Amino acid sequence: MNILGISAYYHDSAAALIRDGEIIAAAQEERFSRKKHDARFPKNAITYCLKEANIDLQEVDRIVFYDKPLVKFERLLETYLAYAPQGFRSFLTAMPIWLKEKLYLKTMLKRELAEMANCKTSKLKPSLLFTEHHQSHAASAFFPSPFQKAAVLCLDGVGEWATTSVWLGDGNQLTPQWEIDFPHSLGLLYSAFTYYTGFKVNSGEYKLMGLAPYGEPKYVDKILNYLIDLKDDGTFRLNMDYFNYTVGLTMTNKKFDELFEGPPRQGEGKLTQREMDIAASIQVVTEEVVLRLCRTVKKELNVDYLCLAGGVALNCVANGRILREGIFKDIWIQPAAGDAGGALGAALAIWYQYCEESRDVSGEGFAANDLKEERTKVLTTNGEERTEVLTTKGEERTEVLTTNGVVATVAKSVAHLTCHDKMRGSYLGPRFTDIEILEYLDAVKASYHRLDDAELMPQLAEILEQGNVVGWFQGRMEFGPRALGGRSIVGDPRNAKMQSVMNLKIKYRESFRPFAPSILAERVADYFEMDHSSPYMLLVAPVKTSLRIPMTPQQEQLFGIEKLNIPRSEIPSVTHVDYSARIQTVHKETNPRYYDLISHFEERSGCPILVNTSFNVRGEPIVCTPEDAYRCFMRTEMDYLVLENFLIPKSEQIPWKQDDAWKNEFELD
Repeated sequence: MNILGISAYYHDSAAALIRDGEIIAAAQEERFSRKKHDARFPKNAITYCLKEANIDLQEVDRIVFYDKPLVKFERLLETYLAYAPQGFRSFLTAMPIWLKEKLYLKTMLKRELAEMANCKTSKLKPSLLFTEHHQSHAASAFFPSPFQKAAVLCLDGVGEWATTSVWLGDGNQLTPQWEIDFPHSLGLLYSAFTYYTGFKVNSGEYKLMGLAPYGEPKYVDKILNYLIDLKDDGTFRLNMDYFNYTVGLTMTNKKFDELFEGPPRQGEGKLTQREMDIAASIQVVTEEVVLRLCRTVKKELNVDYLCLAGGVALNCVANGRILREGIFKDIWIQPAAGDAGGALGAALAIWYQYCEESRDVSGEGFAANDLKEERTKVLTTNGEERTEVLTTKGEERTEVLTTNGVVATVAKSVAHLTCHDKMRGSYLGPRFTDIEILEYLDAVKASYHRLDDAELMPQLAEILEQGNVVGWFQGRMEFGPRALGGRSIVGDPRNAKMQSVMNLKIKYRESFRPFAPSILAERVADYFEMDHSSPYMLLVAPVKTSLRIPMTPQQEQLFGIEKLNIPRSEIPSVTHVDYSARIQTVHKETNPRYYDLISHFEERSGCPILVNTSFNVRGEPIVCTPEDAYRCFMRTEMDYLVLENFLIPKSEQIPWKQDDAWKNEFELD
């Protein structure tokens, strides 16, 4: 059975196709339209999914939308009535769109689909179904996870009514437990501070998270005393006197401004210590809410595992806290945790719950008692001898002779270093053949070298060690907001200048933004205070103390952005100012070529890590096609481009037309 899931019309439109429960393809519309967070009907994403499955639309058995628009309309009307006569301006703005389009979304969907199928709506074969918004989130989190039974926590801005929901996933069933409804929303609280600090709502929340370590949490008490009534069990209510999102066209109001002693920062305005301290404060509050909710869920459901979805699940700092607190034995986060992932969740919900198909995670998860004890001695590149022991309990112990002659023993859970979910590493988007790449390169008269992997990888390792920045384009592109080694820009993490070079000369974005380390999965505990896989770059963990560079007394006195250019560790370009890092573990089974590249870099440099950032400039969606990649490469100061097995040096290219067209082409986020 072929099931097509669709999310659209709000933000981050996407499509996903599953066949007999297997995820075949998934992609966001923005990757094709080149409009970031594109909310339009995902015609291009659907076309891609059908092509990948080698079917046409009439061969799809079910089409499912991730949301129930009539229920959302009910919430909109009830909210306006509750706050009347306030919000009349907002009402006049929203109603025409709803009355013209969204209220008749079923009809509109059928019309769009029939046009794609080249038939009348009455002749459209697939039946059209609808799931609830948070049901889609919960399904996207639980059904691809490696757990047979788990709690599911969904946290976002708002769906129809729910903003926070708790589910019990067991086999092929998801059972709702309880929810917190609009207007009380942790996601909207965080978005309010995103707006107040001058970033764009629904896209700038991760900037607020990245800014937090530069500040001090001075406003925590003020937030807890005035804005949110937080209970011991993690449930909460917001004081709506300070917010405007229910009735207005802004997130906060004048009373909010008075509380924080000033108006919202204007976008592109100078960042001050106040914004940094506010960011630090709301991050602390967010983490506290999430941790209390997790403890409550654990107590109520008495399960060992947790799945997360919804926009708040992209707060990887909070996710790292959940893991380190040890509330659950393991957690799993949907890599496309926002609305895009709702398309996938909706399709999976239909397969497992509506069609009542069985779900088997055998071979997906980890069975400790299936393991036997193994001992291995490995001579590392620096001549040190490492002994690895795998016990029957699934524990790996690594004894390493350090440089000072001390033997250090590290215990790691093998379960946590595997990548055994159903997401295929989230590499679910388009790929391109050598013929397609070659045709484009020849068309633009690009200079290139065609190398097989045996030649390419050692050469790239040398190029990276020399301080060059490389655009890395290979395999299927990623589904979700993170570049994971399919469409990435990579560099040497030991280079102290790499962060500023990538931010200011390639990404053209704010200097404070951190970069992620891509590390060989089995080496993660050697560099970070974490023994868990993080294939989707959704966990933050501290850099190991032994690798840190202590700050001088003078440096300790610095504040805010002043801290930026002080090297914090032996891998400075991926170490944030608070000695943390947003980690991606790279697994041979899901991305063998990226794993191979990092392995060759380790052989040459002794470092099993690369700096990884998404292949795009500010305001641009991640590149999708060879054309997108080459254009981005030529418009920036990247040194080399890799398109599959084609190595393209910048120095050999015909100079690109010097203009700033991309700054007008893409809306800055």
